[in-house]
Amino acid sequence: MLNKEEEAPQMTVHAVEIPENNAVFGETTSAFASFGYSAAVRAHGLLFIAGTIGRRADGTIPDTIEEQTEIAIRKIEEILRLENLDMSALVDITSYHVDIRQHLPGFIKAKQRLVEAPYPTWTIIGVSGLASPGLLVEVRATAAYPDASR
Repeated sequence: MLNKEEEAPQMTVHAVEIPENNAVFGETTSAFASFGYSAAVRAHGLLFIAGTIGRRADGTIPDTIEEQTEIAIRKIEEILRLENLDMSALVDITSYHVDIRQHLPGFIKAKQRLVEAPYPTWTIIGVSGLASPGLLVEVRATAAYPDASR
């Protein structure tokens, strides 16, 4: 318990803004305001990245799990870049998969092309559906800043 002279430490939270003209996100940046969430939030030396989906910059959804996976991971990569980080900063990832048994091989193939060691932890969860028809995968991630004081 803090006495009157002591102050509780202030938590610094920073929402990462994706510029509207961002080539990777394109017109999909409108979803952040429409649904009331941030693409990523920095707190306590960690970057919490909201679920990213395989929707192209023009808003269309590819048919293949490989392309959707690549787009979702490229979006995470872009958020990391905006925060002066790279994929090696990732510490934990959770991915959500529609028809997991059918699509897991294609997901793994794309993931192996895009994610290199040192590998983050990764949890893979099968779901009955995602926010829009045609979406097959959603990927959320947590990264750590090299300077934990950020």
